[in-house]
Amino acid sequence: MEPIKTLRSRTAVLPTTNIDTDQIIPARFLTTTTREGLGQNLFADWRYDAQGRPRPEFALNRPEAQGCQILVAGRNLGCGSSREHAPWALLDHGFRAVISTEIADIFRNNSLKNGLLPVVVDEGTSKWLIEHPGAEVSIDLESTTLSLPTGESVEFPIEAFARYCLLNGIDELGFLLERMDQIKAYEQRVQA
Repeated sequence: MEPIKTLRSRTAVLPTTNIDTDQIIPARFLTTTTREGLGQNLFADWRYDAQGRPRPEFALNRPEAQGCQILVAGRNLGCGSSREHAPWALLDHGFRAVISTEIADIFRNNSLKNGLLPVVVDEGTSKWLIEHPGAEVSIDLESTTLSLPTGESVEFPIEAFARYCLLNGIDELGFLLERMDQIKAYEQRVQA
């Protein structure tokens, strides 16, 4: 995983509420155990018509959404089933963070474990972001703040261990492997 310290990007906005994981990555694309290629099927039922052609009106198909690393969504992002493929698809598409007023617990945990930063903000901040698609914002994970182009900054919550892992670009296994010498020393002490 690539470490996240500060992320500065324009935003892509999907103001829809209750975006579930089957909308993020439909079940028919869950035949893989790797992340590569999932981004092309991100929001497939919304992005493409029945013939597989991109729908020009869909937010992620618009030219201004290209290269955005931050997705702003309506309330209750990631509800539904507990598929890890949802954050994988978002990451493979190029997103590094998602912002909403409410992010489903399992989706949030899967995101944190896979290097996608879920940012929960208040209603006022969310409303501003939704009304200003393409706004360039900055997320500082070290200070846990989101800065808007208006000069306003808001803090967001994140669990300390997940924050540590994201800042250092490691997952839970990587965290344990970093401490292998300590683990071996402990095992030797216990066995003695």
